[in-house]
Amino acid sequence: MVFSSVTFLFFFLPVCLAGYYAMPRRLRNGWLLLASLVFYAWGGGALVVLLIISTVVDYAMGRVVAGGLARGNRRRIRLGVAGSVVVNLALLSYFKYANFIVEQLNALGNRFGFEEIAWTSVVLPIGISFFTFQSMSYTIDVSRGRVEHLRNPFDFALYVTLFPQLVAGPIVRFHEVSDQIRERTLTVERFALGAARFAHGLAKKVLIADSVAPIADAAFGAELSALGPGAAWLGIAAYTIQIYFDFSGYSDMAIGLGTMLGFDFPENFRRPYSALSVTDFWRRWHITLSNWFRDYLYIPLGGSRAGTARTLANLWIVFVLVGIWHGANWTFLIWGLYHGLLLMIERLTGQRPVGERASWAPLRRGGVLLAVMLGWVMFRSPSAVAAFDYLAALFSTGGFTPEALVDAIDTRALIAMGVGVASVLVPGNVVGGLLVTGWRGVRGAAVRLGQVALVFPYSLIVVASGSFSPFLYYQF
Repeated sequence: MVFSSVTFLFFFLPVCLAGYYAMPRRLRNGWLLLASLVFYAWGGGALVVLLIISTVVDYAMGRVVAGGLARGNRRRIRLGVAGSVVVNLALLSYFKYANFIVEQLNALGNRFGFEEIAWTSVVLPIGISFFTFQSMSYTIDVSRGRVEHLRNPFDFALYVTLFPQLVAGPIVRFHEVSDQIRERTLTVERFALGAARFAHGLAKKVLIADSVAPIADAAFGAELSALGPGAAWLGIAAYTIQIYFDFSGYSDMAIGLGTMLGFDFPENFRRPYSALSVTDFWRRWHITLSNWFRDYLYIPLGGSRAGTARTLANLWIVFVLVGIWHGANWTFLIWGLYHGLLLMIERLTGQRPVGERASWAPLRRGGVLLAVMLGWVMFRSPSAVAAFDYLAALFSTGGFTPEALVDAIDTRALIAMGVGVASVLVPGNVVGGLLVTGWRGVRGAAVRLGQVALVFPYSLIVVASGSFSPFLYYQF
């Protein structure tokens, strides 16, 4: 089930919210747990079993770790953490990477005359990269003494399965919501703020991201050997806008839903295309994933405390895994290596500004945006060969504009492209989602009223009249 679908907006969400607010306080967690399992099973079917397995394993391992802490038994603590990590990574590795590994082995075997491995393709469960990482973080946080083990297994199940951020983030670590799992504050004001934030995210998805998507699809789906540079640049510009407004729109909707239900989820985007360095970009883009890798991998590896060579190696390891986390394709690995290399260069040269007062700020912003856009070519392409062909088209001197691309450029798409380009020019500290919920006084109230009373109904009309359009990060 997708947030921007008729089923969710007109049926699931109203029933969920009505039941939640009608329930006595002691029953609300149970109602949300049931709703979350229904939400996942609606799209994932029987694969909801994997979500349940991950939940059961991490709750059990959390008990093991808590017992080890109580007894001062370090071996038991390590056993609990290892059990959680091994099971979750095994689930993630099999369901996300098994098809790719078999495909590569068969391709290698064909070169040497070996028979192909008989294999039935494994279906990728939606959101497995998100819920396994989130579930693992619980056991790790308990082992570090950052939080206490939850005694109620159903409360823990709610933490793992909570539907607003279940399948595409933000990745909410347990210590960020542990108190809210037990007790939440529900007010009319919070509900209104959450509704405005949800409306803001829905508009970003259906009015901007979905409007420019046909341009990106037409460019990347064209015959790349004959694609002209103008068409190629237009296509990557459209995809740069699409992926940001699609993913950040989902995060806004998730945060808004969480607020409506009494939860405070962490921010996941802070105007990443305004970054003044690649380091700054990763502090603004998919923030919860960056924080996860920083706290659970980069710092335990030594972070930047063990000298330049070790720091560079740690960055390299982290971004290899960031790339692989995104998908089972050489393109994602290369994309991760590319960003890792850029970060290493910044580290070596000391060019890592993050403040608006950095020298040559406009030039730096433009350079970082260009580097990110070139990286998106690899991220969007179906293969490394196609990506390199597309990069060549960007700097070619001939070629043509595909008819499908011309057809995709309508008034709605042009307006959406204009909004996307304009958003890059806004000061980097102006974040739309935070502005919607944080702007106080008459102006803030007017903005929120406009979102709920004007933008939201129009978005609903677009959803009702349009075709199914899943979020890009559902595939991860």
